[in-house]
Amino acid sequence: MNKFNSFMTTILFDVCNLLILLVWGLVLFFPRWKISENLISYPWVPLGISFFYSYFIVVSGGLVEADFSSLEGIVSLFKNTTPESAAAGWLHYLAFDFWVGTWIIRHSRKNEIAHLAIILPLLCTFMLGPVGVMIYSLLFFGIRQFRKAK
Repeated sequence: MNKFNSFMTTILFDVCNLLILLVWGLVLFFPRWKISENLISYPWVPLGISFFYSYFIVVSGGLVEADFSSLEGIVSLFKNTTPESAAAGWLHYLAFDFWVGTWIIRHSRKNEIAHLAIILPLLCTFMLGPVGVMIYSLLFFGIRQFRKAK
């Protein structure tokens, strides 16, 4: 890989990482701000990330030889990673974790669950993906059972 591609990979990766921290901060701590409402109501963040993701996939050589059908194929993908393919993989996580986080916010609002109650599930979704969904689900079903018992 030439120095320009290496530089671009680093810059784009760093920009995406910085921006995702910013947008997560907005929806976590200022969910009713107009910009946060826009981020929550439409998948703008995953859409934006998709452009960088596509760039990284193209410059890494694509996924033509990728084998997603077996654990050995996935292990091979990780063993043969390049900075660009690693960046693409990371952006994949960032995009979907954020989308799931905004779903949690929308779902909690629809079910009248206080935003403060979903901070932990949101943080876990940001850091641990599916674990955040599990924590939110336990919270949601627990609150639902409590409300039914009243």
